[in-house]
Amino acid sequence: MTPKNRKYFLFLLLLALGLILAACGSGDGGGETTASGGEETAAESSEETAEVMEEETSEEGDVVTIRYSLWDANQLPAYEQCATDFMAANPNIQIEISQLGWGDYWNDIQTSMVAGNAPDVFTNHLAQYPTFAANDQLIDIQPLVERDSVDLDIYLTGLADLWTRDGARYGLPKDWDTIAVIYNKEKLDAAGVTVEEINNATWNPEDGGTFEEIIAKLTIDANGNNALSPDFDPSDVVEYGYIPLPYSDSGGAYGQTQWSHFAASTGWVFNDGLYDNKYYYEDQRFIDTINWMQDTVVEKSYSPPFEEIASLGGNALFTSGTGAVTHDGSWMIGTYTGNADFEVGFARLPIGPEGRKSMFNGLADSIWVGTEHVDESWEWLKYLASADCANTVGEAGVVFPAQEEAVDRALNAYAERGIDVSAFTEQALEDGGTFLFPVTDNAPEIGELMTEAMDAIFLGQVEPVDILPSVNEEINELFQ
Repeated sequence: MTPKNRKYFLFLLLLALGLILAACGSGDGGGETTASGGEETAAESSEETAEVMEEETSEEGDVVTIRYSLWDANQLPAYEQCATDFMAANPNIQIEISQLGWGDYWNDIQTSMVAGNAPDVFTNHLAQYPTFAANDQLIDIQPLVERDSVDLDIYLTGLADLWTRDGARYGLPKDWDTIAVIYNKEKLDAAGVTVEEINNATWNPEDGGTFEEIIAKLTIDANGNNALSPDFDPSDVVEYGYIPLPYSDSGGAYGQTQWSHFAASTGWVFNDGLYDNKYYYEDQRFIDTINWMQDTVVEKSYSPPFEEIASLGGNALFTSGTGAVTHDGSWMIGTYTGNADFEVGFARLPIGPEGRKSMFNGLADSIWVGTEHVDESWEWLKYLASADCANTVGEAGVVFPAQEEAVDRALNAYAERGIDVSAFTEQALEDGGTFLFPVTDNAPEIGELMTEAMDAIFLGQVEPVDILPSVNEEINELFQ
């Protein structure tokens, strides 16, 4: 008997057994226990039958399941819709989506790769993919791009190039982001600060410029004095003007939403370009920037203590009404507008000595090298990076997709909800207004070294000038 005939025979046997047991359980009176047991057995029989049919379907190659992972819960519904649309057009491919928070997500990806059961396709990050690629954990999709004549010109300038190295390509762009100021309109009004003042604020690492004056005016003690008053009590602050660290960390090696925009506005750069092997954390402009930030957090009490931010999260403190101003990425627009019970607005970054600067970052989807379904994974990845899926994501109004038409749809979605997001888009369009996320090797080691150093700085345990030069030396030695 062939394997297929054996499965068919087992299917008939299980079906007959289920019918017999169901019939035995149909009596009344004292047969109540038997009836209950019969229903359970029939259900078990149905499950086994389904397993047999599933095995046969899989063996015949009719349906392939592709596992896909992402970390942003806000984007999950949009990508579930993309999956639904994709499966309707590709009935032989089943998409199974999982979502985990940022920290758990990367731990899961790394451990599952080692265990040999990683997702077939997953959302990747510029800080992570060089390590995956160096460890031969990602499929080079460039041959597939060339085979299928994928048009890379549909993506916003520069995004596709971020995912290439030495002729190999490890992802297709899905979105982009910039940073802007987020403000509590009620607190601005109460302090007599206008949105125009925020939009035109200046900053420098010596005295903080008009931006520091604004956040000082927004910082209030228990007696109602702001931080510009000689009577201000920094030991009894009830409303903070500024939350410089929007998450539960100090920004580590990149400070995308924490300090990168300030440092870059002085003319400082992380390194000299993609895959460079030298960092400049010892540069005096960077040290001065971090010193100013340390002063606002530790010395001047314009901000909640770092311990409180690390415990509760800066964005949670902001949406609870603890602070008046913070800065964050465009992917967080919905979180702020959806979680705050006050009017939230978005303003331009302060103008530094060299102008306004925002990190320009973009995500992509990658294929795990261990997938057993390369062709199906590629079809799904292509769809994720297509105009159809991008438009679906754009219409959801959660992020700015990597394609212009989809960006327009996102802008319309935000406008329909009465949300002005021009602070993010104007930054992206401004000449010289963005700089690229620093993509290099040794990212995990660099992140660990800088996180330890920056945490110590914001805890007030060490001065920036006393730790950053030596840490930078350790980082650059990683490339030797």
